[in-house]
Amino acid sequence: MGYNHESVSRPHRSMANSNKIALLLINTGSPDAPTEEAVRRYLAEFLGDRRIVELPRWKWWPILHGIILRTRPKKSAERYRGVWTDEGSPLIVHTRRTAGALEAELGIPVYWSMRYGSPSTASVLDRMKADGVGRVLVMPMFAQYASQTTAACLDGVSEYQLSHVDAPAVRTIHDYHDDPAYIDALAAHVRAYWDEHGSPVSTGGRLVMSFHGIPQASSNRGDVYEAQCLRTASLLAERLGLEEGAWSVCFQSRFGRDEWLRPYTIDSVRELAEAGVPRIDVVCPGFAADCLETIEEIDDELRREYLAAFRDDAGAEFHYIAALNDSPEAVKAYASIVRREAAGWI
Repeated sequence: MGYNHESVSRPHRSMANSNKIALLLINTGSPDAPTEEAVRRYLAEFLGDRRIVELPRWKWWPILHGIILRTRPKKSAERYRGVWTDEGSPLIVHTRRTAGALEAELGIPVYWSMRYGSPSTASVLDRMKADGVGRVLVMPMFAQYASQTTAACLDGVSEYQLSHVDAPAVRTIHDYHDDPAYIDALAAHVRAYWDEHGSPVSTGGRLVMSFHGIPQASSNRGDVYEAQCLRTASLLAERLGLEEGAWSVCFQSRFGRDEWLRPYTIDSVRELAEAGVPRIDVVCPGFAADCLETIEEIDDELRREYLAAFRDDAGAEFHYIAALNDSPEAVKAYASIVRREAAGWI
C-alpha cells in the first residue's frame, strides 16, 4: 500500500519534468515499538520540535534531556503496550489502511508518512522520487489546522524541498474542518454507532466532542485551531439535529504546566458525572485515526473517571465512538477533498 509498491525498472528522468501525480498523507507519528528505548527516540524527536514546544532551547533542552527523556519513556512505553496490536501501532495501522483504501478509490498512488518516527516524510518523498512522481498533493491528516500539527507536517515537506535541487511540485491541503464531505462523514459515523447502540440524547445523555488541546498562548497569538474546532463541532451538531444542551466541546491531552484550551475534557466529563448525566458518548472529530490519545486516554482513563465520579455507577453509561479511521465514509470524504484540491492535476 502507498509507499510499499513493488520496485520496477524505470527510465532515469528528472522529477521536475514528471507529470505523475500522487497523494501523500502525513500523520504525527508513533514509536517503532512499545519499548522504553523506542519511545525515548520518538519523544526526543517529537518534543525537540520547536512547533511542539515553543520555549527557548536554552530553557527547554535541559528539561527535555535532563528530566523528561530520563523519566517519561518507561511510563509511556507501558501505555503504548496497552494499545499495541499484532500489526503494530494503531496510528500506523489505520493510516496505512486509509492510504490503501484511498489509492483504490482515487486511482492514483497514495503514499503515507509520519512527521516523527518512521516512515519519515523525507524517506517517503525519496521513494516517490524513485517512483517517478513529479506532482505531490500533501494532505496532513488533521481536519483543523494548528501550528503543532498541520504546520509541523508541512515543515517536513518544506525541509525536503529546500535540501533537494530536483524537488517535486507540491500542493498542500491546509484544513478541511468545515468541508461538507467531512462533516457528512462524521455525522454518518456517529449515526451508524447510534443505530447499533442507541442515542444518548433520548435518555438525557450528552454527546461530548473532545479535541486535542493546544496551549492557550498559541490561540491568543492567532492560531485558528480553536475556532475551527468550535466550527466543526457546531456543524456536526447541526447535521445530527442536536439541540443546545445535548452536546458539548472540550479539549484533551494537556502537556506541561501552562494554560491550554478550556474546558478540559476530564473536568467536563467529571462535572457531567457529578450532575447525574446518565450517559455520555465521546467522539474525537480532530483525530483521523485511533491512537494512544483516543484508545487509552479516552476509552480507558476517561471512562474510568466518569464511572467513578457518577453518583450511581449502576446507571451510568460511557460510550466511545471510534475515529473515522479507514471507514468507507472517511475514504469517500477524503477522496472528495483530494479531487477538489487537485483540480487541474487529476
